[in-house]
Amino acid sequence: MVSASVRPRACQMTSKSCYVYIQMPGSVEIATCGRFQLDSREDGTSIGRFIYGQSYLERADAVPLDPYHLPLVPREFTTVKLGGLFGALRDVAPDFWGRRVIERQARETDLTEFDYLAQPADGRIGALSFGDTAEPLRRPSRSLPGIHDLAQLREAAAAIEADEPIEADWEDLLRPGSSVGGARPKTVIRLDDGTVWIAKFPERNDRWSNAAVEGGMLELARQCGIETPETRLEAVGAEQVLLVKRFDRSPASGGDGELRSRMVSALTVLDLDESVTDRSGWSYLDLADEIQRWSENPVADKRELFRRMALNALISNTDDHPRNHALIAPDKGWKLSPAYDITPSRARSLERRDLAMIAGIHGRLASRENLLSEAPRFGWTHEEADRLVDDLKHIVSTQWRDAIMKCGGAERDCEAVAGAFVYDGFDNPPPV
Repeated sequence: MVSASVRPRACQMTSKSCYVYIQMPGSVEIATCGRFQLDSREDGTSIGRFIYGQSYLERADAVPLDPYHLPLVPREFTTVKLGGLFGALRDVAPDFWGRRVIERQARETDLTEFDYLAQPADGRIGALSFGDTAEPLRRPSRSLPGIHDLAQLREAAAAIEADEPIEADWEDLLRPGSSVGGARPKTVIRLDDGTVWIAKFPERNDRWSNAAVEGGMLELARQCGIETPETRLEAVGAEQVLLVKRFDRSPASGGDGELRSRMVSALTVLDLDESVTDRSGWSYLDLADEIQRWSENPVADKRELFRRMALNALISNTDDHPRNHALIAPDKGWKLSPAYDITPSRARSLERRDLAMIAGIHGRLASRENLLSEAPRFGWTHEEADRLVDDLKHIVSTQWRDAIMKCGGAERDCEAVAGAFVYDGFDNPPPV
């Protein structure tokens, strides 16, 4: 039980609060770890407050929600970033699609950050959950839909996307919780073997089969020696649905429930706000530095991050923002999560391509010279990194088409993204 309380401040504001629960590492036990309060001022400023419960701090197996921004100490933490949500909490809140479904079900569009966070959800990422009782309620989990429900779920997602009526039961099943950022229609399903997967549906305005292309890029990443989650494709009528196995979940021994891993996005690791106008802190270099202090195996994780950065440059992935990188903690220690949301972008220039994050001395430029410029910061010598880029370039150049076709893609899908791979300017000096 949480014995300490968050004290409301005397000023013109509204306050909402909830208890924060955590599933303990390697266990199915859910414990109350603290209390969160969000104060919303009349001027639009929101202040988040969090305090660990004394009983949780006294546990020998207690783990922090965030070892650097929310360490295990008996004091109140405050933040005004991310609308008053601490990064470790914001990461488990619903993404853009999840919020859209919640708004539909609530018949409201003016929900607060707290409203989204406090939604009951069995499918949210990571190990955290929220409630209004000091002890977690031992209510049974809602059943997740299965693979046999994909057709109805696809129909429901399309209806929400088109803002059309939908049966309430199916609308509810589309609200599984959250993922680490994303606007594409999706839900969480459980297969017959008990494993949990994210099902990603097509969008109305897709110019190619996103399932085949994204699935192909994850296959390509595996060929490049990058750790990725397991994927599979399912046909729903004439369309394809990409299934991505959840890497923050694993079956508990004896089949009694499932284990959950803590998870934080790179946005949280970098301690950044979520501003579309200020991306100066979006940096692979800074993320490598943070991995040095967060990770149990920083050398391997930094080298892996460089490999992913190079692949993103070679496939023109401009969606490699900090929410599409994460750290995960299956036990007490942290490590780089498997890669996810790897997609090529449509070609706009033959001379220059940019990544979403700073990659070297030339900023976000997706070029060999820029990648190699700070290679030692990732644990690679310049010579090693140069050879690695050669290897990845060869794999991408010769295998990208086969990878997409292997994942159910058609020739038209390949042609639509053909200009993304190893663009002409990759090996040229940066433009002046």
